Amino acid sequence: MTHNGISRYTMEIATALLTGAIGMAICYGAWQVGTGWTPSGPDSGYFPFWIGILIVAGSLVNLLRTVIGHRHKDETFLDAARLRSLARFTLPIIGFAIVSLLLGLYVGTTLYVLFAMRLQGHYAWWKSLASGIAISICFYLLFELVFQVPLLKGPLEHAFGIY
Repeated sequence: MTHNGISRYTMEIATALLTGAIGMAICYGAWQVGTGWTPSGPDSGYFPFWIGILIVAGSLVNLLRTVIGHRHKDETFLDAARLRSLARFTLPIIGFAIVSLLLGLYVGTTLYVLFAMRLQGHYAWWKSLASGIAISICFYLLFELVFQVPLLKGPLEHAFGIY
């Protein structure tokens, strides 16, 4: 950490380690289903295994470039102002996901649009609520009726007879 927040150097190392771990997980999963070549062609994990190897290799290159080259050592990646901005974007998305899982996608969408418009766009409550409801109705008409793809529903939709 720098005196003003998290350094870019730290984040580059953390990102390289995270992507390397993801690449190793891909390789392990591919190895479990088979990575060899059979008389009928490649096993199910053959191509994912090599993609995982490429991800690990790229992560290792980024890690080495950062550590050996001391790149971005004094550059701030995340300070208090950037963290607030990030939270204003991220927390509503997390809330949307949680509400959608508990109450259904249409309720989640309505509330997300309502609060995003009201708190970030400073629109009137009635315009924000009307927009949220209108978007949810459009999603319902488009997905459920036109494409016949059911979306996640919760107790409110079931109370209105929408299954």
